[in-house]
Amino acid sequence: MKIKEQIEALREELRQHNYNYYILDKPTISDYEFDIKLKKLQELEAKHPEFYDPNSPTLRVGGEVTKNFITVVHEHRMYSLDNSYSKEDLLDWEKRIKKLVDGDILYTCELKYDGASISLTYENGNLLRAVTRGDGFQGDDVTANVKTIKSVPLKLKGNYPQKFDIRGEIVLPWDGFNKMNEERIEIGEEPYRNPRNTASGSLKLQDSAKVSKRPLECLLYNLTGTNLNVNTQIKSLEKAREWGFKVPNEAKLAKSIDEVLEFVNYWDIHRHDLPYETDGIVVKVNNLQQQEELGYTAKAPRWAMAYKFKAEQVSSQLNSISYQVGRTGAITPVANLEPVELAGTIVKRASLHNADQIEKLDIRVRDKVFVEKGGEIIPKIIAVDLTKRPKDSQPTKYITQCPICETKLVRKEGEAQHYCPNFNGCKPQIIGRIQHYISRKAMDIEGLGGETVALLVNKGLINNYSDLYELTKKQVIPLERMAEKSADNLINGIKQSKQIPFERVLYALGIRYVGETVAKKLAKHYKSIDALSFTSIEDLVNVDEIGEKIAESVVDFFSSQENYRIISRLKQFGIQMELSAEVLANHTNKLDGKSFVVSGVFVEISRNELKKLIEDNGGKVSSSISSKTSYVVAGDKMGPSKKTKAESLNVPIITEQDFLKLIS
Repeated sequence: MKIKEQIEALREELRQHNYNYYILDKPTISDYEFDIKLKKLQELEAKHPEFYDPNSPTLRVGGEVTKNFITVVHEHRMYSLDNSYSKEDLLDWEKRIKKLVDGDILYTCELKYDGASISLTYENGNLLRAVTRGDGFQGDDVTANVKTIKSVPLKLKGNYPQKFDIRGEIVLPWDGFNKMNEERIEIGEEPYRNPRNTASGSLKLQDSAKVSKRPLECLLYNLTGTNLNVNTQIKSLEKAREWGFKVPNEAKLAKSIDEVLEFVNYWDIHRHDLPYETDGIVVKVNNLQQQEELGYTAKAPRWAMAYKFKAEQVSSQLNSISYQVGRTGAITPVANLEPVELAGTIVKRASLHNADQIEKLDIRVRDKVFVEKGGEIIPKIIAVDLTKRPKDSQPTKYITQCPICETKLVRKEGEAQHYCPNFNGCKPQIIGRIQHYISRKAMDIEGLGGETVALLVNKGLINNYSDLYELTKKQVIPLERMAEKSADNLINGIKQSKQIPFERVLYALGIRYVGETVAKKLAKHYKSIDALSFTSIEDLVNVDEIGEKIAESVVDFFSSQENYRIISRLKQFGIQMELSAEVLANHTNKLDGKSFVVSGVFVEISRNELKKLIEDNGGKVSSSISSKTSYVVAGDKMGPSKKTKAESLNVPIITEQDFLKLIS
């Protein structure tokens, strides 16, 4: 046999053994025999580098060192999920989705594993890249580390699509986690806290050889892409298994919410028998066309819901209450607790939210309190053990002055929180606003972190975000932990932020209630900061989805002389304060004031492209038909109830060709 054929035969044989062991859990040879074959392949590859294969089984042992993980934009956004905690939550969700889609709805129930989310991209059956979730829009390329995980196939089997993404969770099984901790204790090291954090931290280790020694697994649950040749979620899981992915077998098809709850109740008890950490159930609409019809909110798919198991509770003592000042001046009371272990982490603090919550709980210093992790992430105090309250206990008096600048606090009618009104003189507000400005979803200034911002403010080098653009290398290099290269990166990062598009600049300004989605809507509508700054509350509330609260906040922001001065400086420094010519060229007002509902399967363009065209031409996309709907754009397999409703309300039903003529 020729050398090349020998190498390829060994690779294929080792892949099959790997699949048998890690995916099917049915090994057909001993570990010793596998190691002998692997060593032989390593020797052949070393002698014949001309036959290099980036997805060879020998690369599973790692060895590649990554000093800086490259940021990669997800081709398809990785959304988070809405959470539910009761049968009532699930029934409400079912009611909402039944209003939006036709026909019977079946559900896929899957266990929600607690690990590090990952997106794997495959092209022509080969692993192309592995990217962390990040902020959902972009993440870190951790391909070298993920290649060492034995349950991630480097080459696929069977009839797979040419290119697709598959999403899943990198987990650390309990057995492996406990073994790692035994080894750490033996050598006098601190044990790891929990499997989730350890799995997540493993992906960012610089040496992939170290990652290969950790018993990580990758459990897959979602196919993403076009022309995948599947029409249901349950079928997509079966297909993924056929191609060689490790897909948990616990997933089940449910015909009703009652069957979903049976699944939930079963696993709430039996989850402790699983080899992995899990914190709930993910319920998905099974039909992929119905999923497409339901679409997404700004943060989550409408077609999925995470049902969280009841959170773990512990008892602790409240030692003191401190008060934090946020970037908007909002005051948040924080409970400082006697350290206690909760859901795998040590909890020392918990949010008390506001004065009303303190009054409602009648919480006092030295009280014994019950703490739980809301959604198993953020600790919160749910009750006070009044039987253990000290006799000399005194009611908590909420502060009346800012804990930092001592300005008298204000509380607007109808609002739960107190605010420090010293917008331009209160340091936590100044630091918080600049930290928001430089954040990834805003100006994404590389080389500049939250701690450095605090240092710059405290040293008097900056007092607002426009001051960043006057910083020099000479000024920043004396800062703590600032070397020459990091100073260069910081200054270059600030310069590069001048290319950030207007809608993100608008979000970065930190106008209260103006999040990413609202910033995009305002940028599209007004097209420049000048047009927005001279608008009125009456004009703003006429913009789609802009309410009076947001409108008042925007007008307040631009009525401030200090804000006006800062924006003028940002303009002088070359920050993008209007939509680019390229974006404007793709935008028209042809569909201004018109509302569209998109339903069915389309031929010439995808549903998402159709929605984008509507928005780019000034129209609004709605998920349900009402008397305010201007047109229903109907594709193949449009639901009969949508058709009936449109006809009863005399809403015109048009084809995708009719729509394209409308905007041509």
